Amino acid sequence: MVAKRRITRVTTGRGDRGETSLADGSSVSKTDERVHAIGAVDELNSFIGLLAVELATGNIETDGSTGAETSEDADFTAVLKQLQQELFDLGAHLATLGAAPAPDMAWLDDAVSDLNAQLPPLTEFVIPGGSRAAALTHVCRTVCRRAERHCWGVAAVEPVGRYLNRLSDLLFVMARLLTTGEEPQWRGPQKR
Repeated sequence: MVAKRRITRVTTGRGDRGETSLADGSSVSKTDERVHAIGAVDELNSFIGLLAVELATGNIETDGSTGAETSEDADFTAVLKQLQQELFDLGAHLATLGAAPAPDMAWLDDAVSDLNAQLPPLTEFVIPGGSRAAALTHVCRTVCRRAERHCWGVAAVEPVGRYLNRLSDLLFVMARLLTTGEEPQWRGPQKR
């Protein structure tokens, strides 16, 4: 078990020299690939937090009317809050070189399958948009893909890469479900 280290001081001055500390107390350069991976997971967590708040407060239209929250939005908000906890677990796994466990991803497979069953089959590539909620979910998906790419460059992170790959699938399906009206799709190359 990894001992919990709590932050007692926010400003340490170490970052002023381009270094940061990992969970085990070791010092690494802020340009280290592990730090990039941890940062990308943190960025993803922030965007997912924004999406969760927007859905929970009804600030974005998802049902084609006044921005009122639907029961599906409430379900998505609960899923997003769970994802935020698990993304912290992923960050801990990265920061401890695998000593902290990575979250189980089996539920992601089930969620992708269940949600995708509610959608019509894809006939073409989906263009991000369709509603503000769908567009913001696509932003989360693309940030997730970037985090995944960073994580594959770090040793001993196979469960992290697999988790993020599946999470991006979940975000894609959620974006499709949050689309109002006709789903924007690529038309293919156009002649001018």
